[in-house]
Amino acid sequence: MKYGLFTAALLGFCTLASAQAATQAEQVKKTAISTYAKTKYPVVFAHGMAGFITVGTDTLGLDYWYQILPDLARNGANVWATRVSPFNSSEIRGEQLLQQVLEIRALTGTSKVNLIGHSHGGPTIRYVAGVRPDVVASLTSVGGPNKGSPVADLILKAEGTFVEGPLVGLVNFVSKAITWAQGLDPNSYPHDALAGGKSLTLAGSALYNAKFPLGMPTTACGDGPAVDQGVYNYSFTGVGQITNVLDLDSALKVTALLIDGGKNNDGLVPKCSAKFGKTIRDDYNWNHLDEVNQVLGLKALFAPDPVDVYRQHANRLKLQGL
Repeated sequence: MKYGLFTAALLGFCTLASAQAATQAEQVKKTAISTYAKTKYPVVFAHGMAGFITVGTDTLGLDYWYQILPDLARNGANVWATRVSPFNSSEIRGEQLLQQVLEIRALTGTSKVNLIGHSHGGPTIRYVAGVRPDVVASLTSVGGPNKGSPVADLILKAEGTFVEGPLVGLVNFVSKAITWAQGLDPNSYPHDALAGGKSLTLAGSALYNAKFPLGMPTTACGDGPAVDQGVYNYSFTGVGQITNVLDLDSALKVTALLIDGGKNNDGLVPKCSAKFGKTIRDDYNWNHLDEVNQVLGLKALFAPDPVDVYRQHANRLKLQGL
């Protein structure tokens, strides 16, 4: 099974869409060669805004979590990828994720899961722990806009203008296209570009954090509680932008300039906004898509390999008894 990148959806969903319907959550199965990443509880991944599991077919599609989940499975992890609405509010996405978490518990016979969320997946996994902390062993937010992103605020300035209708219509179309490109009925998922954007504004995030404070820092750029209501909390993020000139995600340099003049952000999310729980590292030379090993594993020459970082984090969870 493979996972894909948003760029691939835009470029290839018309020709690569699978005709076979998929389930919401999918387990990655590989022959284990070690127990290095064999955690007590399943490791469950949640994609970000405009994300998905697979776009296209297994033969021609691309991965969202490129090479990361198969590597974890080869190292003993019971690893799952989940699928929620590409564009919608954190609450809607969170409720969709919760239902999949409950299904994974039933299928695996375990009482809890370890949740890892990238980008909008960060606030999404926090919803699950906020309403059902009893089913969550740990949360790991990767490049999560936990305090919002100025990029979302800029985009939301279109609300109430002549641009709003066409822009919302376009993004909702893209959301449906991403769903269709995974072999699913687009009408089976609610699509709401405006709600998704509002969730990630500074004001929208502040309201969300008041409702779901578990693991959140109480200072502007500090760590949050490492353990909160029995849930272990971690985060890591990058601060790179143009990390490989051959990479399509170099366009993130443009959006990076919207955040503190281009300083201390991964192209979409400020470093301080990505803080959550115990910080593993907040200065990887990764941009926002490098954090999930995209596009196709291209990154800065001497930057850490994201596949290695996720494997090491699974081992960290294992050593914590999670």
